[in-house]
Amino acid sequence: MASLEKHIDDLLYRGRSYFSSNEGRKALGLGSEAFSAAATRLIKKRRLASPRRGFYLILRPEDRGTGAPDPVGWIAPLMEYLGLNYRISLLRAAAFHGSSHQATMVLQVIVPQQLRSIEIGRHRIQFIYQTPAAFSRTNRSDWLAQIKSEAGFATVAGVELTLLDSIRYFRKTAGINGVAQIVKDLGGRADPRKLARAAVEYENSAVRRLGYLLDHFGHERQAKALRPFARKAKSLKPLNPSAKPLIEELADEDGKNSKWMLAINEPVEIDS
Repeated sequence: MASLEKHIDDLLYRGRSYFSSNEGRKALGLGSEAFSAAATRLIKKRRLASPRRGFYLILRPEDRGTGAPDPVGWIAPLMEYLGLNYRISLLRAAAFHGSSHQATMVLQVIVPQQLRSIEIGRHRIQFIYQTPAAFSRTNRSDWLAQIKSEAGFATVAGVELTLLDSIRYFRKTAGINGVAQIVKDLGGRADPRKLARAAVEYENSAVRRLGYLLDHFGHERQAKALRPFARKAKSLKPLNPSAKPLIEELADEDGKNSKWMLAINEPVEIDS
């Protein structure tokens, strides 16, 4: 009977760097306890890593410094193992689409279920919840893109969803100014019609913030596509809900933008 160590060497030779416990047990004819003991030994030897119970990564020598391969290479098989649809978004998606200021060791993944973050070596996967109804309506193939990865392809938000996700979850995107940098870099690449259709699934205030930033950076066609959302607004919202002063502390009209129904309570500052 082949050992687990020999089995993972064979998998690597065939170009595969992940497997499930069920696959391993079946290939080796091992019971649950025997397989678990063998896998634990290889984890201690830094030949394997396990980001989720029952799912294993095979570590090459070059992976051991960071504790695991780049999660982009194994997020697709992990999510298939978990039985969930997903999309990579926010900072990594922005970098993929060409926002050169974005560099992060965190892979941010939008999912329709509450999941704990994964920390493995120097890498971190942060799962961000979107309601199942909104997720199913936004995670459309024509609004998504694909990143070539070791496992084949990983699903990433298209430019339009990257912009909307980034403003919706701005606290996870280095704040309003972090989103502003993404909008400056990518806003002109967004398809205005796709942007407006996808925006229906996001809070009106978030869409208005995105519209303001698109306007601010001169992305006129994209901003115009979001103007109908501002016309529906019934109350003023702060550009940055995390910053002060908030609306009630703005004493005059200088800080109010009636076009987007926003209180500009923080200046937009980005890298040149």
